[in-house]
Amino acid sequence: MVLFSVLHFGHELAGWDFLKVFCGTDESVFEHIKMGFWVYLFTSVIEFFVFKKKQNFWSCRFFSASLVPWFIVVVWYLVPAIFGKVETLWIELAWAFAVVIISGLFAIIIETELESLKISKGFKILVFALFAVSMIFFVRFSFGKPWIDVFVDPYTL
Repeated sequence: MVLFSVLHFGHELAGWDFLKVFCGTDESVFEHIKMGFWVYLFTSVIEFFVFKKKQNFWSCRFFSASLVPWFIVVVWYLVPAIFGKVETLWIELAWAFAVVIISGLFAIIIETELESLKISKGFKILVFALFAVSMIFFVRFSFGKPWIDVFVDPYTL
């Protein structure tokens, strides 16, 4: 949560252009899923050095980092699907924090299961390709977004 908050406000507070790759620059869905991707990856790097894990570590973390953004989307839209538009700011913020935690827990459960399995070379290649495509997606569209609803800041509509 702390790292997500740092990335959420990092570019705005520092103003450094290179932070656009990692930090949110507006309130669009894209910026939030981008932050989720980078936060999960950065947290995995910290975890690697702290716990010295080895077996299947990077395959599982790259897979989770690639999935976390989509967990964020699916979980976030549960509230609007059930209750419609949330008009109360504190409820929206509380749900946003819950979404980050729930999405992270989903990823942890998946990677815990995967770490105990024998992962094939083909799966590792697929995971690396998915991770590479995710990185391209998040880096490329940090500097110029197409007009697709997921990239639009809802507060500018």
